[in-house]
Amino acid sequence: MRKAYLSVFRLRLSNGLQYRAAALAGIGTQFFFGFMFIMIFEAFYAHASQEPSMTLQQVITYTWLKQAFLVLIVLWLRDNELFQLITSGNIAYELCRPSDLYGLWYAKLLAQRLSGALLRCFPILIVVFFLPAPYGLQLPPDFVSFLLFLAVLIAGLFMIIALSMLIYISVFVTMSPAGSLLLFSVFGEFLAGLVIPVPLMPGWMQQIVYLLPFHWTADFPFRVFTGNLGKTEAVTGLAIQAVWLAALIALGKFAMNKALKRVVVQGG
Repeated sequence: MRKAYLSVFRLRLSNGLQYRAAALAGIGTQFFFGFMFIMIFEAFYAHASQEPSMTLQQVITYTWLKQAFLVLIVLWLRDNELFQLITSGNIAYELCRPSDLYGLWYAKLLAQRLSGALLRCFPILIVVFFLPAPYGLQLPPDFVSFLLFLAVLIAGLFMIIALSMLIYISVFVTMSPAGSLLLFSVFGEFLAGLVIPVPLMPGWMQQIVYLLPFHWTADFPFRVFTGNLGKTEAVTGLAIQAVWLAALIALGKFAMNKALKRVVVQGG
């Protein structure tokens, strides 16, 4: 069964890497929004009445990381093929496969995100590294922090796919991909720190954010990279990510099994 997942992953990754023109268009868009967010934060810091818990340089680096790894961390990224399978009834073909449907779709979504990120992240990171201060990318405090960043970013990627799986599973009930995507993406994007970094939110809002899994997918890895969080906090957070990941996968498999038991395909 693992070979089946690996084969699906390789095939989807290979197909995704062929969309270079779309990736180039996306890079231009991400640069535009990156500079727009940076100018907004510059205005905020220029008129801040007290010193925020993140420096402007950390926020700028945070912003560029968000733009570079956007495909890895957003919930609104979708696979229309999976939605079509659910809403059209062609899910019956998937159920005939001798493999676990949750694992199969998880592998597809993982490959989709990795292929998109590989095409976009390196050009963005290279360009912003050479931008003049304070608009450039600031490297992590040391090599260990960089390794911890990679570890928590990968863990965050696995979490975001587990969260995305809940969106697809919800469509079995709602039969509305647009509604499920809108609900998850709007709240998930804000709670993950993709609109405002979590340390810049009011204290009461931070308490809510820290109770939910979303900020572990983006805000936490980026703050490890910038040095806003230390090594001890990074290691502790990695353990918490592992717990959240196990819980989300268990919830997803349970929900999918329940949903598949209620599936009716052409009255069958």
